[in-house]
Amino acid sequence: MRNIFVFIGRYFNFLFFLVMQIVALSMLFRYNTYHEAMFMNAASGITGKLNEKYNTIEYYFRLKAANSQLVRENERLNQELRQNYEAPDSAKRLFTYNVSIDSTDIKSQKWLYMEAKVVNNTTASQTNFLTIHRGSAEGVRVNSGVVGTQGIVGFVISVSKNYAGVMSMLNRQFKAVVNLKNGGDRGTIEWDGNSTQFVTLKNIPKSAKVNKGDTVVTSTLSSFFPPDVMVGTVSEIVDDRSSNFYTLKIRLATDFSSIEYVYVTVNTQADEQKSLEDSTRKKLQ
Repeated sequence: MRNIFVFIGRYFNFLFFLVMQIVALSMLFRYNTYHEAMFMNAASGITGKLNEKYNTIEYYFRLKAANSQLVRENERLNQELRQNYEAPDSAKRLFTYNVSIDSTDIKSQKWLYMEAKVVNNTTASQTNFLTIHRGSAEGVRVNSGVVGTQGIVGFVISVSKNYAGVMSMLNRQFKAVVNLKNGGDRGTIEWDGNSTQFVTLKNIPKSAKVNKGDTVVTSTLSSFFPPDVMVGTVSEIVDDRSSNFYTLKIRLATDFSSIEYVYVTVNTQADEQKSLEDSTRKKLQ
């Protein structure tokens, strides 16, 4: 308390001048229309700049929450895609004694989407992989597909309670069946271990009408990915004269250097299909 009085006594003249200056300016701006308008304009400009800076800082810190919200919204929208639903053919009728009975129209969702955060991602080796923060406790299982906002990413090869290991497309062991969007010609993509931006599409017949820039999407025959998910675009067409097939260089839609969130695609009918196919193979042996 003593220091406060000492400070006031030492700077009394300056403090008295400062108070009187504030009172004078207050009276000037309050009772003079012109000066009041000038003051309000200046105050508004300063306040606007401060608010702009504050909003910029606030927006930066809210980006993470906004990004998470967008990922969840994309997950919800992906669940509603028509190609996720596949029902048995119920159009046929059973006729008995001239009485027709329509079979029950049952639709079931074949593909489920689950958003997941990427917690590890390698791109510098020949056997690259990702680790995602979603595991068996939440329904992820081996052979589930993994897609990003731009295109396919890979498929799940190992699962723990809370995490899953994903074989990246940038892996020499990765293979997937895909289609040319125009024409529907089918082939297999694989990575040659060189550029992280390209994969190779093989077994496209030379009868196919293919051009640079054509889109490549996932096939209906894939058990990992829903149909028509973006893979990439044709960058180069290699005409191997010793065979009847093209080899295409595909520019990937997914940028593996900046993946933060992905979606796990679970085929709910995969077990049933595999069981039936295994049974069919045994009967044919």
